[in-house]
Amino acid sequence: MKILIVDDSKAMRMIVTRTLRQAGYGDHVFVEAVDGADGLAKVAGEAPDLVLSDWNMPEVTGIEFLRALRASGNDVRFGFVTSESTDAMRATAEQAGALFLIGKPFTAETFAEQLGAVLV
Repeated sequence: MKILIVDDSKAMRMIVTRTLRQAGYGDHVFVEAVDGADGLAKVAGEAPDLVLSDWNMPEVTGIEFLRALRASGNDVRFGFVTSESTDAMRATAEQAGALFLIGKPFTAETFAEQLGAVLV
């Protein structure tokens, strides 16, 4: 399986990748994008099975990225990994088509629980 990690922070992309490996997803292919615009290009070129995106990014935000994917007819599995996780954000994410929103800080167990529910 191929997982696209979209975050404007290289350090955070590395942390998400490491945490995914700790959660048991180390045998998957990881692809990175630096913002939503890059994410759109990577989805088109890489055809990931799952997208994990930050919410707050320059150029194209995470929610704009998700909405653009859905507007184009792309139904790739999508979840947010973000520092903000209000009830309003969760509702917005769900309405836009996200499967989950993981708040930072997160653990390997959080990833295992959330991904286990959507990657069946």
